[in-house]
Amino acid sequence: MYKHILVATDGSALSKMATNKAIELASELDAQLTIVNVVPKIMNSMFDGSFSIPAKQKIELMGKLTDAAQSIVDKAQKDAEKAGVLAKTLVVKSTVVSDALIQTAVKKKVDLIVMASHGRNGINRLLLGSETLQVLTHSDIAVLVLR
Repeated sequence: MYKHILVATDGSALSKMATNKAIELASELDAQLTIVNVVPKIMNSMFDGSFSIPAKQKIELMGKLTDAAQSIVDKAQKDAEKAGVLAKTLVVKSTVVSDALIQTAVKKKVDLIVMASHGRNGINRLLLGSETLQVLTHSDIAVLVLR
C-alpha cells in the first residue's frame, strides 16, 4: 500500500503520538520512514517599522532552534530503530511550515504524510492557523491526520 511515509513532528505530545503511529504503520507495511521537523525561519522584524532582531541574536536563536529540532528527530529515529524501522531524519528551515512539508514530501517521493492535529479553535486558530489544515488542503499526497 504505502512504500514511503513522511511524519512531521515538533516534539509535542500529539506529534509524538503521530510519530509512534507512523513508526507502527511503517513497520506493518515494511515502508521507508522519513521524520521531519520544520524550523520556522526568523524574520528580521515582525512588522514594518518595528525593531529588527540583531543579526548575532538571530543566528544564535536559529542555532538553538535547529539543535532542538535535530534532537527531536534523533529521538524519533531511535524509537523507529527500536521498532525495527529504518528511518531517515530531516530538519528543514522555512518561513511556511506547511509548504516546507509538502515540498519535502514531493522531493522525497513519499506516498503518505502523517501528522497530528493540534485541535486549535476560536481565536487561537484564527491567529495561529493550522499547518495540518494547509497540508491537508494543498497536498496531492495522501495525508493521515491523528488527534
